[in-house]
Amino acid sequence: MTHDAWPAGPARPRLDADAVDVWRADLAGAHDDPRALLDIAERERAARFVEAGHGRRWAAARAALRALLALYTDANPRELRFTEGPHGKPALAAGEDGRASALRFNLSHSGDTALIAIANEREIGVDVELPRRMVDHVAIARRILTAEEADRIAAIKDPGERERAFLQAWVRWEAVLKCYGTGIGGAVTPPNGPEPWVVDLDPNPPAAAALAVEHGPIAVRTWRWPPGG
Repeated sequence: MTHDAWPAGPARPRLDADAVDVWRADLAGAHDDPRALLDIAERERAARFVEAGHGRRWAAARAALRALLALYTDANPRELRFTEGPHGKPALAAGEDGRASALRFNLSHSGDTALIAIANEREIGVDVELPRRMVDHVAIARRILTAEEADRIAAIKDPGERERAFLQAWVRWEAVLKCYGTGIGGAVTPPNGPEPWVVDLDPNPPAAAALAVEHGPIAVRTWRWPPGG
């Protein structure tokens, strides 16, 4: 199952109970200074990147996340506050009334492409990756992925096709870990319960991407950020 249409998103997006929204943002196309939407800690983190371009893209992705969440929650993007799970997965902090938000989100970016997934009361994970040169795809697959997946990738003779198969398997695997809230450096074993539902996404080539959703399958709506852009 693949979703490859990215129309301009609505100016006032609203989530259906049975849908997940995924937004694709072009970080190179962000003309305004993204730091204007960030809090002090985020600006400091962006400034710590050794390469200025990496810091700019990180800040642009975070600013897009804030702007999007503000649209869904009717809030000021600069006033949004975040908390983190045990392994660092971010979530919206509880409001002044102490009530936790039902909104769930996840962000991933590689190069100038960012994906932001948003859902209600369903844990989600999204991952996007660009090919990396001089990588032994089979060796990494045997170390990280299942034996069956690694054997499938190793059997592909064409280097380009092998790289593509590896990249798609990788993003599916990482999207699941992000849905669990563990990430690569998190828990060794996943939580009990059914595995997340996973769908492949089609971002800008040659990137690969995938979305993992708790309690799927579910409708996936793909949009282009900014709205109307």
